[in-house]
Amino acid sequence: MNYENLMPVTGVIRNIAQSPGNCCNQMVTVNTPNGINNFMLTPNTAVIGSTQLRTGMPVTVYYDGSLPVPLIYPPQFRAEIIAPMRNDETVTLGFFQRNLTAANNSLRLNIARNTEVLTLNGQRFSCPPGGNFLLVYYSATTRSIPPQTTPRRIIVLCNQA
Repeated sequence: MNYENLMPVTGVIRNIAQSPGNCCNQMVTVNTPNGINNFMLTPNTAVIGSTQLRTGMPVTVYYDGSLPVPLIYPPQFRAEIIAPMRNDETVTLGFFQRNLTAANNSLRLNIARNTEVLTLNGQRFSCPPGGNFLLVYYSATTRSIPPQTTPRRIIVLCNQA
């Protein structure tokens, strides 16, 4: 998967419904400040932490922005990654250099002893996470340039050959 093409939508789950005619897919409706968005969850959708999704849950959903989208309202996308989060939390996805600074200089990570560093399938990642696409859960940042944070959780999106 080309992680560079993933686009985020952050909001609160409004509804979860079975996809008509396909018991393996679900349609998740997410309320955002800009309106509602529908996301098709397939067996290939990665749900971080294998969390059971529920209405009222804050999430950031990533979809492939390079794929065609039907011109309907509300917009409907195929979810690639769903990141359930806490109310006071932000989730970001991007390439982080070996020094743990985002390639676009938007964030610098300071890893603490209690920071969870995991792979997409929930396994412990014991190597330095820099030099990879990272899905980062954090709450507060400094006002420096780039902003710095000590993340609660880092998901390393390992390149698949």
